[in-house]
Amino acid sequence: MASVTHMTIHELREALLAKKLSVSEAVRAYLERIERLNPHLCCFLTVTADQALKDARDYDNSRKDLTASPLAGVPIAVKDVLCTEGIRTTCGSKILENFIPPYDATVVTRLKSSGAVLLGKTNMDEFAMGSSNENSAFGPVRNPWDPDRVPGGSSGGSAAAVAADLCAAALGTDTGGSIRQPASFCGIVGLKPTYGRVSRYGLVAFASSLDQVGPMTKDVRDAALLLSVIAGHDPKDSTSVDHPAEDYTAALEAPITGLRIGMPKEYFMEGTDPEVAEATSKACRIFRDLGAELVEVSLPHTEYGVAAYYIIAPAEASSNLARYDGVKYGYRFAEARDLMTLYKESRSRGFGAEVKRRIMLGTYCLSAGYYDAYYRKASQVRTLIRRDFTEAFQKCDVLIGPVSPTPAFKIGEKTDNPLQMYLNDIFTLPASLAGLPGLSLPCGYTSAGLPIGLQILGPHLGEATVLKAAYHFEQATKTERQTPPVPETA
Repeated sequence: MASVTHMTIHELREALLAKKLSVSEAVRAYLERIERLNPHLCCFLTVTADQALKDARDYDNSRKDLTASPLAGVPIAVKDVLCTEGIRTTCGSKILENFIPPYDATVVTRLKSSGAVLLGKTNMDEFAMGSSNENSAFGPVRNPWDPDRVPGGSSGGSAAAVAADLCAAALGTDTGGSIRQPASFCGIVGLKPTYGRVSRYGLVAFASSLDQVGPMTKDVRDAALLLSVIAGHDPKDSTSVDHPAEDYTAALEAPITGLRIGMPKEYFMEGTDPEVAEATSKACRIFRDLGAELVEVSLPHTEYGVAAYYIIAPAEASSNLARYDGVKYGYRFAEARDLMTLYKESRSRGFGAEVKRRIMLGTYCLSAGYYDAYYRKASQVRTLIRRDFTEAFQKCDVLIGPVSPTPAFKIGEKTDNPLQMYLNDIFTLPASLAGLPGLSLPCGYTSAGLPIGLQILGPHLGEATVLKAAYHFEQATKTERQTPPVPETA
C-alpha cells in the first residue's frame, strides 16, 4: 500500500472502506507531515488539528457513517479566502488577521456534508491578488519542487499543500488563473469551473464577475469527484447557474476517438519558454495518437486579455474592498483622532502594496471622466473575447495550450516589475473573462525538473468533456509522472 499521505482521494477511500486504514491514522499522518514541513513550505496559515482529530474519532467510533458520503474521512484543505465558521479567515491579509466568520461558505458546507475532514486553511496572495503567492502578509509559500521558486498564485498554498502531500486535496479560487497557474507550477491537477457552476457564497470577493471556486487534486478522477460535491445551484448566490449538479466521474473513461481538439494559434506564440512549447506540442501529438482530431483555431483578441482583465478586476476590487474601513470588522487603527484618519491609516496599514496598487488602479478607472475610456472599453473587449471562444467552439470540443509561458520562476524574480508578473497570466485570463471552464494537468518537466502544465479549456458548462480529455491524457502519460523531492513518508 502506498504511503498514506501520497494517496489520491479514491485510493484513500478504498483503503478506509476496506478497513486497511482508520480515519484517525490518515488524519494523524497528514497532521504530522504538516507539522514537519509547513514551517519551511508555509502552505497552511491555520491548522485545525483538534477538530480534525475529533471528526476522525467520530468515524472510527461509528458515530459517523464512513459509507454514507463520497468524501467521508478524507482530509482536505481550504484556501483562506473561504469563510469557515469559528475558524480564522485572513485572506492572506493583515487587515483580516483576526477575523473569525460566523458562517461557512456554501462550498465548505458541501464538503462537510460529504464527510470531508478539514485540516486547515491555506496561504494565498492577499485577497487573491497575485501570481506568485509572494503577496501574502504572512510570508511566501515555497514550491515543493524547488523551495527557491514560487508555487504560483494566488492559490499557491493549496497547490503546494497538495503537491507536498500535506492534504489529500484542496479548494482554491480562480479569478484570472489562480487555480490553473499554481497547479501547473506545482505539478498537480487544478480545475476552474464555469462561472456560476460553483457557489461564491462565503467566498471573500476580489472581482465578483470573475471569481470561481474549484478543486486542486492529485489526479483527474479526484478533480471530477470533488467538483461533483461542490457544484450545483445555490439560491444564496445570485450569480449561481441554475443547472443540476452532475456526476463528473461517470464519463471519464468514455472514448475520446473523434474528439475535436482546437489549438489556438495565439497560444502557440513566440516568447514562450522552449521547454514549455515542446511539452505542449508533445501533448498535441499524444492526443492525436489517442484518436482525437487536432484543429487549428484562432482567438484573435487574446492579446487584449491582460489589459482588459487588469482594468475590470481592479475596478471590481476597488468596489469590493471599500468595506474594509476600520469600522465594521478587521484591522482598526486604534490611535485615530478623527474619521478620515481612521479610514486612511486602517487601510494603508492593513493592506499590502499589491492590493493598494490595484485599489488605486481600479478607483482611477471608475472615476468620472475615465469610466468610458477604461472600464467600458475593457467590458467591450471582454465581449469580443467571449465571441472568439464561441466561434472557436463551433469548430472543436475543447481547446488546449500552455497554462503559463514559463515554468515556476524564482522567488523575488518578478516582484519589482508588476507588468512582467501580470503577463505571466496571458494564457489563463481570456477563459476567465469569458467565464469558461479550464483545467491544468502535468504534461512534462523541464531539464531542471520543474513541472509543466497543459491547459484544457471547454465551452460553457463543458466540465465533463474537459475532464474526460484530461483523464485520457493522464492515463496515457501516467508512467512519466514524477513527485516533488520532499519526504514521502509522514
